[in-house]
Amino acid sequence: MATTAGIRTSPFVTAQNNSQESATPASAILLVIGAGLLFSFLDASAKYLVLGGMAAPFVSWMRFAVHVVLFVVLFRPWTNIRMLRAHSLPLQVLRAVFLFGSTFFNFLALNTLQLAQTMSIFFFAPMVITALAGPLLGEWAGWRRWLAIAAGFVGVLVITRPGVASFEMGHVFALCSMLSYSFYVIMTRSMGATETPESLIFYSALAPVILMLPAVPATASMPHGALQWIILLSLGFYGGFGHWLLIKAYRQATTAALAPYPYLQMVWMICFGYVVFDQFPDRYTLGGAGIIVASGLYIVHREHRLRLKNRTAPNTEDEELAKKL
Repeated sequence: MATTAGIRTSPFVTAQNNSQESATPASAILLVIGAGLLFSFLDASAKYLVLGGMAAPFVSWMRFAVHVVLFVVLFRPWTNIRMLRAHSLPLQVLRAVFLFGSTFFNFLALNTLQLAQTMSIFFFAPMVITALAGPLLGEWAGWRRWLAIAAGFVGVLVITRPGVASFEMGHVFALCSMLSYSFYVIMTRSMGATETPESLIFYSALAPVILMLPAVPATASMPHGALQWIILLSLGFYGGFGHWLLIKAYRQATTAALAPYPYLQMVWMICFGYVVFDQFPDRYTLGGAGIIVASGLYIVHREHRLRLKNRTAPNTEDEELAKKL
């Protein structure tokens, strides 16, 4: 899956200067909104194919295979092979496995859940990333952000309602997708200083293609007709071009400035679900999504304020105190 809001963003891409925090370029906002629309097309297309009888592992493999082809055509790595130099190939592969797991589990979840349900659960990823950043990256959250994480988890419980008849394996797959993506983002943050952006994009697609190749003959299911072929081949375009739009956006503005706009993807998902699949989220999904979005936006707000405090903190003790606020 490739989504935004902390969701489906490219964390190694940062704004070039801090002055843009006060004035977000309209072009950057439009790029993020466009990326969210492409990711919505990706999920809706995958759901259409899976419901049409195609195996989720094969659909996932094709999404990354087309991504690799597009990368080679657009970036022409043979002209500058240094862009693909990997500082740690095993970590690149592990990161790619997490991204593939996120996509694979998401496509499995889409077989039974509505688009809005999977997206609502996926929006919990920024809160999980905030929680994991402490033990894994040393970026500990303060008590206010922990309360926001707890509130977001309540939102997940509202949507999944474990222990009642509405809870199903699709919710488990959606949670696995969200967790896989969270570890993918954590690894991207830790590797961003040593790996090139091009290598992070390339190996995240190439590794799943190679690792899953032995399983392709057993899971391959050829599309029925030209329409399914077009939809299947478009998956890599939606994912790859969507990430490219995010890279362009985060070169123009900061993550904090653009953080609210990826949540518009929920609107696209509800629209696609209703128009294409005649599905509209129930009150539990809408209520839980509202809690998760509000919690995520609060965490973004707190992290933005902490950056401002850290810039003005006169010494290390004051900086550490600001982080606990």
